[in-house]
Amino acid sequence: MTEEELLDSLKASGAVLHGHFRLSSGRHSDTFVQKFRLFEDPRLTARAGEMLAASFPEGFEVVAAPAVGAVVFGFATALATGARSIFSERVEGQMNFRRGFDIAAGERVLVVEDVITTGGSAMEVVELVTRTGGSVVGLGALVDRADPSRPRLSVPLRALITLEVKSWSADSCPLCAANILVDDPGSRRLGA
Repeated sequence: MTEEELLDSLKASGAVLHGHFRLSSGRHSDTFVQKFRLFEDPRLTARAGEMLAASFPEGFEVVAAPAVGAVVFGFATALATGARSIFSERVEGQMNFRRGFDIAAGERVLVVEDVITTGGSAMEVVELVTRTGGSVVGLGALVDRADPSRPRLSVPLRALITLEVKSWSADSCPLCAANILVDDPGSRRLGA
């Protein structure tokens, strides 16, 4: 499957939404990727996981993904190679491994994210893996929103799809200025 075919599958599933959205990073955008529309199809999700795993031929022993959004895609990527699949959770504002998840010293870890805008959550997982003794081989994603405001990432990023999509801080958002109601479809603020 090519990047174009995968993007067509995202669009066909209704995963690419247009409107006014608050992203997990807090930034606003006129485009949102609801990856769970793609993840409803287990075969397509498994294929995407295989594609991502193949883009890291240097190999890895563990896939670590931030909860909630990337858990399914992290699992699909780990399944493609037989790697262990773990996820981090935000506890009192900090990413942590819970549920008995751990990483052995020197273990090769691929951090997997679903959609990257600023890379904030993914980089928190990278830091967590490093703190716990793992060796991060890279950051893999289903979609890279290629936001020019994103700080430089400290690890190699390989995404299956790259979308050139604008985002704005809330105070400079033209959609807010036009009084267009903002939608917050992400999972970061669940239970908040």
